[in-house]
Amino acid sequence: MKNKRHEKIIELIEKYDIETQEELAGLLNDAGFLVTQATVSRDIKKLELIKVKTKGGHQKYKKEVGTFDERDDKYTRVLKDAVTGMEDASNIVVIKTVPGMAMAVAAALDSLKIPEIIGSIAGDDTIMCATKDVKQAKDVIEKLHLIV
Repeated sequence: MKNKRHEKIIELIEKYDIETQEELAGLLNDAGFLVTQATVSRDIKKLELIKVKTKGGHQKYKKEVGTFDERDDKYTRVLKDAVTGMEDASNIVVIKTVPGMAMAVAAALDSLKIPEIIGSIAGDDTIMCATKDVKQAKDVIEKLHLIV
């Protein structure tokens, strides 16, 4: 039940700009998860959520850069074992891997659901990940450097 609740929390914070624990608890209760503010507080800590400013000057919860929950360990291991280098080329992140591992790394990246990556193409030892702009490409490299 806790894993499903954690998945729902991630889904909700990606969909809505949630400012408070009470707001998050209300959305979880509406979704069928009977929680208290204290439970939400523990979940926020466990998921390592942080608050960031929105464009409107408010705050919202977001998954901290470079953190992934426990089910993603196998994907981060693939990245650690196979990635040999990264470079940005405008809004494209070029990722080099050991020969034959690009498809596995691309699948791991897809599974990690890094929001800045809007699509990727893999060859034998090279992956090209598209982002919307140059800043997002740099953000992807920063996140990946925290893993590899």
